[in-house]
Amino acid sequence: MENRELTIIAAVSTNNVIGNKNKLIWNLPNDLRRFKKLTIGHSIIMGRKTFESLPNPLPNRDNIVITRDTNYSKPDIKVCRSIEDAMSLTKTDIQPFIIGGGEIYSQTINMVDKIELTRVHEKFDGDAYFPEIPLDIFELINEEKYNSDSKNEFDYSFLTYKKR
Repeated sequence: MENRELTIIAAVSTNNVIGNKNKLIWNLPNDLRRFKKLTIGHSIIMGRKTFESLPNPLPNRDNIVITRDTNYSKPDIKVCRSIEDAMSLTKTDIQPFIIGGGEIYSQTINMVDKIELTRVHEKFDGDAYFPEIPLDIFELINEEKYNSDSKNEFDYSFLTYKKR
């Protein structure tokens, strides 16, 4: 599809941690609101572990789960075996989103057109990581900084990177 914009969306600590034991580490309601606003009405592509970390398939989105398990199936999701298969399921979407986890981000970072990143300004211990953003390929085109408040416990920034 012409003018399609494959986008990674992630929340990442300053030391590139995205999760621990298949759970988010921080609570940032503003990040979750932004995630919902950006992804609603679009395809969201994720690995099986990321899907299993969710309480249910995310509503008003086409949930696509990549897994090597040929028998994997759950209600209200599409299952596929590879990034390429996932992409073929999003042909009519002008902005499909890659939503994790670490392995899927690493496999797709050089394929995507855009990265919507929430940078959590804190270091965390974790077992899932976001890859380094190749700044020779991507440029930062927007940055919004926010301080922690009564609902969002850490300082954070919304960053948008676009392929050069």
